[in-house]
Parts: sequence; C-alpha cells; structure tokens
Amino acid sequence: MTSVPNHIKRMANDRALIVSARVGRNGLTTAIIEELIDQLNNRSLVKIKANKGVVESTAERIELFSEIAKMTESSLVFHRGNVAVFWKP
Repeated sequence: MTSVPNHIKRMANDRALIVSARVGRNGLTTAIIEELIDQLNNRSLVKIKANKGVVESTAERIELFSEIAKMTESSLVFHRGNVAVFWKP
C-alpha cells in the first residue's frame, strides 16, 4: 500500500469533506464498492459512513474499512467511529 502524504492526511481530517457514500443495513454490497471505485477515480478522497447497527464492535468496523480499502485498491487514510476516508493516488 502507498504511504499517504501529509497534505492528504490534513485534507482527510478536514470537517468540510462531506460523506459521499454510506454502508447501510445490507452491509458491503457490490453496488457500494462500484460506487466507491467510481468516486475514487473522479476525486482523490472519498468519505464514507457505516450506518449504526451495520457493525457492532470497533474490531468489526476496522475490518469493514480494511476490506473496503482492499476491494477498491485504495488506502484508508483516516477513521473515527463509523466514518472513514479513503484515498487513491
């Protein structure tokens, strides 16, 4: 995986970056992955949110975000709670 530059980390932590995709009660579907891939191809940073109840624990949340990064061939830049930011150089 590519090392994430500091300016990308700063952009990922910016509260002005809006959530552009949500993982809903159906979990991680191919439609969500395809949407994230499209978004990552159009812009460098994508912020997603896992709705409450999708994952129960912190470990499951980290596993979900790691799986998304692997499936979209992106890097997980930042995550806090149910929100994560992905970057594709």
